[in-house]
This record gives sequence, C-alpha cells and structure tokens, in this order.
Amino acid sequence: MQKVIAYIDGFNLYYALRTIGWRRYYWLDLRRLSENLLRPSQRLEGVHYFTSRVVPKGGDTGKMVRQTAYLEALENIQDLHIHHGYHLPKKMECFQCGGSWLTYEEKMTDVNIAVQLLCDAYEGAFDVAIVVSADSDLTRPVTAVLERFPEKQIVVAFPPNRVSKQLRAAATASLVIGRKRISDSQLPDEIAKPDGYVLRRPERWR
Repeated sequence: MQKVIAYIDGFNLYYALRTIGWRRYYWLDLRRLSENLLRPSQRLEGVHYFTSRVVPKGGDTGKMVRQTAYLEALENIQDLHIHHGYHLPKKMECFQCGGSWLTYEEKMTDVNIAVQLLCDAYEGAFDVAIVVSADSDLTRPVTAVLERFPEKQIVVAFPPNRVSKQLRAAATASLVIGRKRISDSQLPDEIAKPDGYVLRRPERWR
C-alpha cells in the first residue's frame, strides 16, 4: 500500500467553493475528502490543513464564530493537523477617487505548506502527496520535492472550478475535485466534543 498525506490550502478551497455558490458544502470533513481522492492501493496516513483565523470587519463576528466552530469540529478528526498563518492589515487605495480602505491579506500558508511537504518528504512520511490548492506559488516546492525524490509522487487536486497550469505541469498528476466528492465528504450536522459540548453546522452553511 502506498502511504499518502494530504496538504489542504484552506482559503484556496474555501474561496473556490464561495465563488461558485457552494456554501452548503463548507462543513467539509477533510479526512473523508482526502480518502475520496485515494486509489484502492493507497492508505491515508494524515491530513495537514493550512488556514488563518479570520479578522472581524465592522464589528461583524459571524465569520469568526462560524470558522471557530468548524476548526473545533476538525480538531475531533484523527490524524488531522491544523497549521495557522495570520492576516496582515493592508491599505488599499482607489486610483480614480483617491479613497482608501483597510483589508487583510493572508500570510504564511504557502510557506507552511512548502515546509511541511519538504519535511515529510525527507522523513519518508509519504509515497504520494496530495496537494489541494490552485496556488501557483506552490510550484517550486512541488518541483523541489520531485527533483530530490524522483520515486515519490505529488498529485495536485484543484478545488472546484480552479486550475493552475504551472502547478499542473510541475506535478506528477492532477485532477479537479468535482461536486460529488465534495458533497460526499460532509461532516455530521452535529458533533459531540469529548467534553460533551455539541458543535452544529452553522445555519448559513445549510
């Protein structure tokens, strides 16, 4: 059996689902999704999920509350590891009217994925890596691993409706995750934590 580890770019996947209006599928079981990408001769060793805590805007804490519930749900999944980056404030300006506003840019996700991928490759933790992302910044880490470990494979699983030609060319193989794999990989609507507290799918995600 081939050992497989999945590396999931959280915001790349989230924005792909949001762009096509698949809000009902945000409550994703990432281990099940990863298992649904395997071949019969493969065994999932673990999942690494890369994300950042959202920053409330204008006093609206709804997104933060929903993300917290989701992260707590993921913490109950065996062999799933969450890696946090951060959001950096960034001032934006309109060239036409001169107006400005503050937004936030996610940082560290691609670096964290690259480091974990390289460390796992050197430690022999996987035979096949599945990278769930369409971020072309990951092209060089993918290339670096395959140059040093030609016996290993890296499969890029693009989120729905997203493709990176550079990343596809660098990888051993690629695919686009379809709706069925997403819909078949949902968490239960209610999840009981070890302390008895029950987490529920947010109403906006139904």
